[in-house]
This record gives sequence, structure tokens and C-alpha cells, in this order.
Amino acid sequence: MQKRTGQVLQIASTYMGTIVGAGFATGQEILQFFTRFGYWGSITIVLSTALFIWLGTKMMLISSEIRAKSYEDLNKALFGDRYGRLISLFMLVILLGVTAVMLAGAGTIFYEHWNISYQAGLLITIVASFFLLRKGMKAILTVNAVVVPVMLLFTVLVMIDTFRTPGSDKFMTLVTDYSPWAAWASPFLYTAFNLSLAQAVLVPLGAEIRDRKTIVIGSWVGGIGIGFMLLAGHIALSVHMPGIQQFAIPMGGIARQLGYYVQFIYIFLIFAEIFTTLIADIYGLTLQLQERMKWSREMLTIGVLVICYLASQIGFGPLLSTLYPLFGLISLGWLVLMIRKKVAYRRT
Repeated sequence: MQKRTGQVLQIASTYMGTIVGAGFATGQEILQFFTRFGYWGSITIVLSTALFIWLGTKMMLISSEIRAKSYEDLNKALFGDRYGRLISLFMLVILLGVTAVMLAGAGTIFYEHWNISYQAGLLITIVASFFLLRKGMKAILTVNAVVVPVMLLFTVLVMIDTFRTPGSDKFMTLVTDYSPWAAWASPFLYTAFNLSLAQAVLVPLGAEIRDRKTIVIGSWVGGIGIGFMLLAGHIALSVHMPGIQQFAIPMGGIARQLGYYVQFIYIFLIFAEIFTTLIADIYGLTLQLQERMKWSREMLTIGVLVICYLASQIGFGPLLSTLYPLFGLISLGWLVLMIRKKVAYRRT
């Protein structure tokens, strides 16, 4: 029983830590996918939460069932052998790009908030990533076990402060000029994008766990946790609409109201969330490359880090605006196939 509880918490924290990336922590993803749609945002967050619970569970159960070594094995099960390879190759390239975005984001935080040069920030992050990733999946589980509870605590603080603010119920009455069709498409786009990225770490995590019930409970806890943080961010941002839209880091403005120390913790959290996504993506990429190449995992990790370092010289903004929309397109097709896929799971 104690072992199962530990595994459930590991699944839940890794799921939340992988989904709650840099875009989520800054508040930009919540603003773009939910809050700008006014009172529809709360309803579509519930839909998105249900999709995270359902499809996150499904992804890990399929991975456990087929004993997936990497996300390519999952894609072969979803798309068939030929198209599965092509989709995995495409995702390999995009994941390299997204990893470069995360690395560039980490360097930007060092430069903008901690008065350390961009290049030094990149190198510090690369060295820390390399030594952590030598421990494999254990490192990802450990980092998320620390970061996610702090993120949840910060979310609770934001919620308490929001409900003390006049107009805290604005999320229920906020109007929008956007079409209801755009509002209802948004949770599918958001879930597709984040889950297709998260498979780099959720697939090998699911494959490691043999107990079906553990996966189901862990996915439910993780999915509800993601929904709670989405809703908390949405309620807080709604109070400050529409002015909050002008900020590059909307949640940063809200954090400033809570005092200097909370703001410092918040900046650290943004870095931590970037870092957890970075090491998760690198881990998934090295597993994928190991199936195609005969190099050791350490050599592949170094290779991925060098490529991402070179790509990160382009800068955080240009990388983000170019790669994310491109990945969003294929993510929708992937989501449809995940929904349609029927698999008979072996009960354990």
C-alpha cells in the first residue's frame, strides 16, 4: 500500500511538472487559451482537465501494456509502423526545438532577473542537466517531487490573495469578443499540444509501472492538480483583465503584489518549471535516439545538449514564435488518434 501511494504521487507530480511548463508558470498559456475567452474559460478548463485525466491515463496505460521503450513505440501503436516512424521522426526534430526553447528561456531568466550573462546561464543549466540526467528517470521524479509541491503552495497563495481582492468573482461575468467556437476549440488545442510534448517522459514512466490501478489513480491526481492550477491562474488573471494582457509575464505582476520574497520564489519557480521540462524532454529524446543509434546514453545526452545550445543562440522569442505553432498543428492529429484508439488493457 505504501509503495503504491509513493508511485501514485510520483506519477502525479511528474505529470503536473511536465505539463506545467514555462508558458503555464508565466501565465501566458492560461491567458491565451482560457482567460481571454471570458466566462467561457472556466467551463473550458473543466473540459481540458477531463481530457488530461482521460488521455493521460490512456497514454500511460498503452505504454505499460506494450512495454514502450520510447514514445516511438507509442506512435507505432497509434499510427501504424510506417507512419509511426515518420511521426516520431518529426517529433524528434520538434522536441529538439522545444528543448532549445527551454534552454534559451533558462538563459533569459539568468540574464533578466539574476544579473548573470545569458551564455553563463545556458552553460550552468546545461551542466546541471547533464549531471542530473546521469541518474535517468529517478532524477526527473526527484526534481518534480520538489518543484510541484512548491508550485501548488504558490498557487494556493495566489488563490487566497485573489479572493481577498475586490471583483474576485469577475471570472464568472467577464465578457469577450471572441467566438464561442474559438473558446471551445481552445481546450483541445491546449491539451493536444501539452500531451504530445509530455509523451517524451510519460511514455517511459508508464512503461516502468506494471500496476494498472496505480497508473489510473496517479493520472487522476495529476490531471486534477493541473486543472486546479489552471483554474487558480484563470481566476487571478480575470480580476486584472483586460490590462493584464499587456504583460509578457502576466503572473509576475500578480506575484509582485504578494511581496518581494514571494516574487523571488515565483521567479525561481519559473526557472524550475523550465528546468523540469528541459530534463524531461532531453530524457525522452535520448531514449528515442538510443533506438536509432548505438551510442551510450551519456554521449547522446551531450549531443542533444550541444545541439540545443547552438540553437538557443537564436534567442527565446524567435524560437518560441516559430516552433510552437508548427508543433500545434501535428498535435491535433495526434490527439484525434489518441481519442479514437481502442486498446484492450491487461489487468494486473
